[in-house]
Amino acid sequence: MPEIALSVLDLVPISEGATAAVAVRNAIDLAQRTELLGYKRYWLAEHHLNAGVAGTSPPVVAALIADATRRIRVGSAGVQLAHRTPLSVVEEFGLIDALHPGRLDIGLGRSGKQLLKERAARPEPPPAAPAPDNGLLVPQRVDLRKLAGSPRVALTFALLQQPGAESPDYGEQVDDILALLEGTYRSAEGHEAHAIPGEGAEVEVWILGSSGGQSANVAGRRGLRFAANYHVSPATVLDAVAGYRAAFRPSRYLSRPYVAVSADVVVAEDDAKARELAAGYGLWVHGIRTGQGAIPFPAPETAAAHKWTSEDRALVADRVDTQFVGSPKTVVEKLRQLRDATGADELAITTITHGHRDRVRSYELLAGEWFRY
Repeated sequence: MPEIALSVLDLVPISEGATAAVAVRNAIDLAQRTELLGYKRYWLAEHHLNAGVAGTSPPVVAALIADATRRIRVGSAGVQLAHRTPLSVVEEFGLIDALHPGRLDIGLGRSGKQLLKERAARPEPPPAAPAPDNGLLVPQRVDLRKLAGSPRVALTFALLQQPGAESPDYGEQVDDILALLEGTYRSAEGHEAHAIPGEGAEVEVWILGSSGGQSANVAGRRGLRFAANYHVSPATVLDAVAGYRAAFRPSRYLSRPYVAVSADVVVAEDDAKARELAAGYGLWVHGIRTGQGAIPFPAPETAAAHKWTSEDRALVADRVDTQFVGSPKTVVEKLRQLRDATGADELAITTITHGHRDRVRSYELLAGEWFRY
C-alpha cells in the first residue's frame, strides 16, 4: 500500500518541572515545525483537571496554532460535546475560520462521563476482536469500570456540566452542528438560528470514537469523517473502524468512508534511545487509569526510579505495549502494520517526551523515514 498522510495529535503536555505556559509555547513551536515537515493536520485534545495537560480548550489553542502557521490544517480531537452546546462549538470555530478560512477541522467526541457510565453498566469487558494476521498487536481489553467511581472524575463532570442540563443526545447534537454550519437550523418550534460567525465556515467535521458503538454509527450514518483511537483504546480499534464502515452512507461530505487512526509514537536515532525517552509513559498512563489524572510527564530518571507492582504494570500494559517506540525504521514498520490492519486513510501521531527537543526530533525522524518513499 502507498504511504498515507501523517497528522499530529497534541495534548499540550506539561513536563515534570515545567509550566502550562511552557507547554503552550512548545505546542506552537511544534506546530510550526511539523507544518514544514509535511504533516497534514495539527489536532488538539480536550482534557480537564489534569496536572500534566494544558490542552483544556481545543478552540483556544487551535486559534493560537492557526495564527502561528500558514498551511497546516488545525482543529480539535476532540471537543467533548457534553460540555458544550452545538452553537458554542460552531461560533468558536467560526471565529477562527473567519481569519483562517479553509483550514479548520472540528473533531467531535462524546464526554468521558457518558463512556464511563456505559463501562460501569457492563457486567464485564466485551470480548476482543480477532487480531489481524499482519503482526499488529491488539491486546485484551482492560476493565476500567472502577474509574467511573474516581472522585476527580466525578468532580470534573460536576464542574463542567451546565446546571440543570439533561444528558444530551449525541446524534442530535451533531445534527445541530451540521445545520448551524449550513444555515439550515430550525428549532422544534420552527424558529431559525444563524450562527455568525460560523455559518458557511469551510470546516471539516469529524467524529472521534474508541469502539464500534454510537460514535462510529453517528459518523457512518451521516457520512462524516471518522477518527479511531488506537492510542487510547488499542483493543477496540478494529471494532471501531469496522462499525463505522458498516454504518457508512454516502453524503454531501464524503462519497466513501474516510478513517484516521491515532498512534502513540516515540522515535529516536536508535531503539535504545527511544526506549529511554518513552520511559515515563507507563507512569503517565497509570495516573490516568487510576483516576488521579495525567501527571506532569516524568523525566527519565524519575521513571527509572519508580518501583512497579505487578498489578500496576497490568493496568497499563495494553497502552505501553502498543506504543510505537524505536528507530525510524522500527516505528515505520509498526505504523504500516496499523495502516494495513485498519485500512486507515491517514495516521494521527501523538508523541510525548519529557524534553521538547526530543519530541520535535521524534516528529522529524518519523517524517524523514515515512515521506521518503
